[in-house]
Amino acid sequence: MQIFRQEGGVSRHTMLAPMDTRHQKLAELLVRHSCQVKPGEHLLLELFDAPESMAVAMVEATRAAGGHPHVTLRSNRVMRALNKESGEEGLRIWGECDLERMKRMQCYVGIRGASNVSEMSGIAPEQMKLVGKLYAKPVHFEQRVNHTKWVVLRWPSPSMAQLAQMSTEDFEKFYFDVCLVDYAKMDRDVQPLKKRMQACDKVHIKGPGKTDLHFSIKGIGVVPCCGERNIPDGECFTAPVRDSVEGILQYNTPTLFNGISFTNIGLEFSKGRVVKCWADQNQKELEAIFDTDEGARYIGEFALGFNPLIMHPMKDILFDEKIAGSFHFTPGRCYEETENGNRSEIHWDLVCIQRPEYGGGTVAFDGEIVRKDGKFVPADMHALNF
Repeated sequence: MQIFRQEGGVSRHTMLAPMDTRHQKLAELLVRHSCQVKPGEHLLLELFDAPESMAVAMVEATRAAGGHPHVTLRSNRVMRALNKESGEEGLRIWGECDLERMKRMQCYVGIRGASNVSEMSGIAPEQMKLVGKLYAKPVHFEQRVNHTKWVVLRWPSPSMAQLAQMSTEDFEKFYFDVCLVDYAKMDRDVQPLKKRMQACDKVHIKGPGKTDLHFSIKGIGVVPCCGERNIPDGECFTAPVRDSVEGILQYNTPTLFNGISFTNIGLEFSKGRVVKCWADQNQKELEAIFDTDEGARYIGEFALGFNPLIMHPMKDILFDEKIAGSFHFTPGRCYEETENGNRSEIHWDLVCIQRPEYGGGTVAFDGEIVRKDGKFVPADMHALNF
C-alpha cells in the first residue's frame, strides 16, 4: 500500500511496512492456545508501551476465533503520573470502573512493554500499597485472575535488551523464539513432574552457603504452566503449607520490585514466617516490602522452572521465573488454585538458579532427589531438561 504525504511543501511517497508475521503468530497463540477464545466471548487487551501493529494482530485473531475484541492502549509514563499522587477517591472510582469492565470479559491479554523498566521507581511505598489495595487487588488479583481466561506477557524493547545484555536485534529474536516454543509438547512433558508434586509431602532444598530449606506441600494443588497464563512459560507451581517453612534460603537472581533493584536476597524462616531478610543493597526498602502486611512474611508459591531457551536472568520476572534449572519461592499472596490461606497485597516471585554455573543445588521430594544441579533426575522427567 502506498500513502501520499506532503510535508513542508515537499511531496513524497512512503510504503507502509507489512505486518511482522511474528506478531500474527504470537496473536494466534494468545487467542487460540492461551485464552482458547470461544465464539461470542469478549477479550480485553491492555497494551502497555507496545506497537499498535500487535493490537491490530490481536483484534484480527480474536475476530477470527469468533470473539469480540476490546482494546486499551496504555503508557507507562502516564501510569506513573496516575499512580504517583492519586488519592483514595480517585483510585477507588478508577478501580470500580475497570472492575465493572473486567466483570464483562471472559478473556484478558496484558502485553506489557517498558521503555524504562524503572518507571515506577521513586513513588512512595505507601502510595504503591494504596494503588495495590484499591486498584490492582480488586481488578486483577481478585477478578481477572480468578474469573477470566487470562495471559500476560512482556514486549521486547531496548530497555529489556539492555537488562539482558543483548543488542536490541538479538533480544527481539530471542524474545520471539522463547515465546513461540512448542507449548503442547511442554504440557505433555510436564505431567510426570505434576504427578510427583501432587503425591509429595516434604520438600527439601539445599544449595550453596547456608541454603537449607524444609517445607510441606501436602494437600496443596499443583498447576503446570505451559503457555496458558504467561508467555513465555515453563513452570509447575504449588504452595507450601503456610506454617511449614523452616530454614534459610539464599536467592541468586537479581530482581526489581516497584522499580527498586535487589541482589542476593536472603530469607530466614521459622514456622513459615520470614524472621530475617537481607540483600546486597537497599536493606531499608527490602524490609519495608516484608512489612507491607502480615501475609508478606509468608510464602504463597513454590515453583520449578524449565523453559529450555531461558538460561540467564534479566530482571524481568516473567522470563526469570521460567529459567531452566531454577525454582521460585514467592513471599505474599497465594493463588486460588493452590490455596494455602495466605493473603497479602504483594506476590513477589524471587528466583534461585541451581545449574552448576550458579552454584548448583538439589530439590528432594520425600527424601528422593528429583533435581540436581538444575537437571531432573528421574528418567520420566528427562524431557524437561535443557
